[in-house]
Amino acid sequence: MENVPITPLFFPSGFLWGVGSSAYQTEGAWDKDGKGPSIWDAFTHRKGKVLGNETGDSACDGYYRLLKELKVNHYLLSISWPRIMPTAEQLNEKGIQFYNDTINSLLENNITPIVSLYHWDLPQVLQEKYGGWQNRSMINYFNDYANLCFEKFGDRVKHWITFSNPWAVAEKGYETGEHAPGLKLGGCGAYKAAHHIIKTHAKVWHSYNTTWRREQRGMVGISLTSGWGEPVDPHSQTDRDAAERYIQFHLGWFANPIYRGDYPEVMKNYVGKSQCAQQGLGTSRLPTFSVQEKTYIKGTSDFLGIGHFTTRYVLQKSFPFLQVSSYHTDPDLAELVDPSWPAPGPKWLYSVPWGFRRLLNFIKTQYGNPLIYVTENGVSETVQCPQLCDEWRIQYLKGYINEILKALNDGVNVKGYTAWSLLDKFEWNKGFSERFGLYHIDFKNKNKPRYPKASVDYYKKIISANGFPNPREVMSAANFDFFSFFFDLCANTTLNFRKKTGMNMVQK
Repeated sequence: MENVPITPLFFPSGFLWGVGSSAYQTEGAWDKDGKGPSIWDAFTHRKGKVLGNETGDSACDGYYRLLKELKVNHYLLSISWPRIMPTAEQLNEKGIQFYNDTINSLLENNITPIVSLYHWDLPQVLQEKYGGWQNRSMINYFNDYANLCFEKFGDRVKHWITFSNPWAVAEKGYETGEHAPGLKLGGCGAYKAAHHIIKTHAKVWHSYNTTWRREQRGMVGISLTSGWGEPVDPHSQTDRDAAERYIQFHLGWFANPIYRGDYPEVMKNYVGKSQCAQQGLGTSRLPTFSVQEKTYIKGTSDFLGIGHFTTRYVLQKSFPFLQVSSYHTDPDLAELVDPSWPAPGPKWLYSVPWGFRRLLNFIKTQYGNPLIYVTENGVSETVQCPQLCDEWRIQYLKGYINEILKALNDGVNVKGYTAWSLLDKFEWNKGFSERFGLYHIDFKNKNKPRYPKASVDYYKKIISANGFPNPREVMSAANFDFFSFFFDLCANTTLNFRKKTGMNMVQK
């Protein structure tokens, strides 16, 4: 056993450690100091849209008081578009001052701000007037907003993210309606929203590149969230193809145009053709980029932000021919989970650390080994942990951070890690029922006191050591990988092995 290889214990010098949050989930003050309503204000104020009819009206009341204690290098935050631009043209000086104060406070404490321009809170006025991301006019409106941010904050902010998890914006906002603005435009809405978001991202990158880069010397990227899809049977070409489609319909949907100039071929092949004339898409539900647009979009990312939480096993599933076409039926696959995977919080979030390394290596291979910042990684609990002892979060962080070390050893260009999230906060349509925070918040107390969970001390030790100070920290993970590899060699297929050992797969 002493011959089992262990990954290096420490990260490269200069590796960035941080935590993150988003504006709507934490700021509160939804109608204070000139802020205009966002689509999430409107969505949560409609009964039945959020678990328990909870809202982010007050949320966490601020979000940077605990960063100094954690000793992080960076903090990932988002700017609320309607807080600084309540309407398409109006500027809100109090909102601008709020973010100036926040950025200055971070820098005074030697904390680098990484700023997302869009974490889902579109001004409600643009949704009402234009239909939000269904309308190409958002491209210019967002570009104007982004240039305002570059003008006001770019002298101090050097890491810009255009969109955080645009997959959820498109799929949950315009396909299923689970998220704001709550539209169920099945089959067309998600693809159209994503198309406009991709073109918006490219325009903002070019704006920064031509107007601000020489003076401000910053970087502009995008943050994409994706799970890893592992074939149920790695020796089956059908399952491998299904797993490929899983990744391409999540990560590749946005990354492929930005890094390779067009949508993935499997998306173009699998998204069925139908008349969506009312949506202006002609005969294909997947929009197309012109030759000029492909050239304009390709290469518009100085770094790639990656959000990652979990993994799925994948196999092909043929949907009935007469079933209504949708984003979810287009990839022609089924997602499975192993019941032995830990699931400490919501049932969608299983702890499967090895999937992270595979995802990072996929990015290296597919997109030319881009500069990567991990922008979201963490686990939630659905009930308050006794005595704030979140041992499962410590195990989750240990496993996933160890996989980043392995990916670095593989040559993947990862430069920073963001634990998600700093505080318990409003979790979109789940309200306050899920808690991702390193710090517990008592939302029933009007003062919203913060209490550090056990994971705070653990994460502080990792930051202080720039890795794992104790070799035993990663021994168990290394051994697990060795035995997984050994069993896969001995069994004809992973699927056969699971059958032999009684590890039945269950559908998500």
